[in-house]
Amino acid sequence: QVQLVESGGGLVQAGGSLRLSCAASGRTFSSYAMGWFRQAPGKEREFVATISWSGGSTYYADSVKRRFTISRNNAKNTAYLQMNSLKPEDTAVYYCAGGVVRGTTSHPTDYHYWGQGTQVTVSS
Repeated sequence: QVQLVESGGGLVQAGGSLRLSCAASGRTFSSYAMGWFRQAPGKEREFVATISWSGGSTYYADSVKRRFTISRNNAKNTAYLQMNSLKPEDTAVYYCAGGVVRGTTSHPTDYHYWGQGTQVTVSS
């Protein structure tokens, strides 16, 4: 029903910024809570940020609070992750995901659709 494609990853120096985009196809995008997750080599996938279907509620992992901002534009069928003050430990493959849930959720099992991921590398 929904397909997600991430873009905007790349190589950036510590302290720099990147803006990730998640483009959705399908006619039910606005009904989904959206989330961003990341996975570094040798580590499990971890929660980064989530936003409710209306965009009215957001929630962030402690490690990215005040640095990352999640947003969405339902008219454009797109979700975003603005990443500022990047650190080397932010290096990972970043995935967007959608789930039919009320409000926000940080649980991967609540998300039904996943993108292919985009690589973010932060150099020191």
